[in-house]
Amino acid sequence: MSARRRLGARWRRRRPLRTRLAITAAAAVALVAVGVCAAAFLVIRYKLYQQLDQNLAQSATLIAQEHRTEGPGVLTGECRFLGAPACSQLVPADAGRDPDKPYLLPVSGATREVAAGERRPYYSNFTLPGGRPGRMFTTTLNSGRDEAVQVALRADIAERGVRQAASLLAAVGGAGVLLSALGGYWVSRTGLAPITRLTATAERIAATRDARHRIELPPGPPGREDEVTRLAASFNTMLAELEESVAARRRLVADASHELRTPLTALRTNAELLARADRLTGAQRERASGALGRQLREVTGLVNDLIELARDEEPQPLLEEVPLASLAAHAVDAARGHWPDVPFTLYVAPEAADLSVPGVPARLSRLLTNLLDNAAKFSPRGGAPVELALTAACLTVRDHGPGIAEEDLPHVFDRFYRAERARALPGSGLGLAMARQTAHAHGAELTAERAPGGGALFRLTLPSAPPE
Repeated sequence: MSARRRLGARWRRRRPLRTRLAITAAAAVALVAVGVCAAAFLVIRYKLYQQLDQNLAQSATLIAQEHRTEGPGVLTGECRFLGAPACSQLVPADAGRDPDKPYLLPVSGATREVAAGERRPYYSNFTLPGGRPGRMFTTTLNSGRDEAVQVALRADIAERGVRQAASLLAAVGGAGVLLSALGGYWVSRTGLAPITRLTATAERIAATRDARHRIELPPGPPGREDEVTRLAASFNTMLAELEESVAARRRLVADASHELRTPLTALRTNAELLARADRLTGAQRERASGALGRQLREVTGLVNDLIELARDEEPQPLLEEVPLASLAAHAVDAARGHWPDVPFTLYVAPEAADLSVPGVPARLSRLLTNLLDNAAKFSPRGGAPVELALTAACLTVRDHGPGIAEEDLPHVFDRFYRAERARALPGSGLGLAMARQTAHAHGAELTAERAPGGGALFRLTLPSAPPE
């Protein structure tokens, strides 16, 4: 039995899903069709014989009433002819009372028992002389005598009706099996069409490495899709995310290569210049060495920023409760040391003095540092201060510089994006992109807007729950 099961499981695995679904659906419908035909045959057969048995019972009653005074022997009829009246005979319980003339109908021990009242009346089938089918009813005479009356009729009509019903129902059942096979094929083909398209799309993407392909969804009202359509829609959503991810990776590589080309060229130039140090004066060598060091630091910072941007999520084991007030104070002190010509102010609301969020302290500190460095970069030297304010709901960083142009607002957080007025300023255009990525990783939202009265305002909306 286990070997047979293994063979069946192996056969199912080797067959396509469409074939298995078609066979299963066809088998289910065929089983129902065959079952209905079999039930109909039994009902028709039962009704035909029930009608014949009722005729026999009525004939037996009439014969018993008409022949109460007669002795054992054949009473009426010739059952050899179709449509002839019922033939009948009286049979005593005692075989010694049998007449000399032989009986027309078969007499058995059960017949004697009915005559003696030891057995209930019964119906039986027998074969008439000439091979014709017959139906016989054996019952008591109900006259106080130990005799049984037997009544028989030709059963040709009932037998013919049963055969005709069997032939007709067999044809109907065969047609039902054929239609079930066609229906199973249609169901499998129609029901699995989205899966077939999904498979073809996946194979096309694997062959072309192009995630722009989509599965065609059947038209229909939204919210009433079936499971397969929802699967196809989910696959399309996944493809859209994959396409966006691939496009973002390509943009990152292209932008990184573009941004690295200039400092690497400068590094190569200064390195080649220092290789001819014997031809340079001391001042020239010092300037070349200083430029080489600055460019190395710039390239190192750019590479570190790219590594940070390549991280998709924060490592869960590093999460801890970070007090925002002390983190903000530390970031402002560091910014003052890095930008001595720019004043900074810090305001912490009383309700936010003990506020803390779960996160990675180093990355949250880098987020604030990037925001403060960006604000200081655009602030006038010796002018209005860069303002950092912390409340229970958000953290804001505002400068009083030229502000953000309306056309630049949608692109402020794009990687390597630099506004027209910022092209001459130092930086790679990755700081704000890193800040937003860090904010999203911590469940916060970072937005940029034009501050009232001039300048730019960056708002970090704090999360209401720990990040996943």
